Amino acid sequence: MTAFEDLERGDIVWGADPLSEKGRPLLIIGTPHFPNHGVQLITVLISTKTYHEESLTLRDDDYAGDPLGERSHVLPWSLATLNNAADVEYYLTSLVDGRTEDVVGQLIGYITD
Repeated sequence: MTAFEDLERGDIVWGADPLSEKGRPLLIIGTPHFPNHGVQLITVLISTKTYHEESLTLRDDDYAGDPLGERSHVLPWSLATLNNAADVEYYLTSLVDGRTEDVVGQLIGYITD
């Protein structure tokens, strides 16, 4: 298990899902450290559903580690902040830097429009 504080941008974890009681894969896009709150993980949700037109499909070569088991899609508009280690069940894999940057670029587009 990768320690909560050691997780970094591009890592994919199984974590608390803000939309349901089940967990889900989450892509870490930021790991700010706040003096009074410690590390927080800024994440975007990953789904196996294909009906989200603006989602970014993950291909096998997008992973720096092993691919997720099912074809997955990043939802850059669906942010979740994880505040402590209890929010993360386990580390899954990671994305290559370029694909993580694609996700962040699309997210920035949503925020600045």
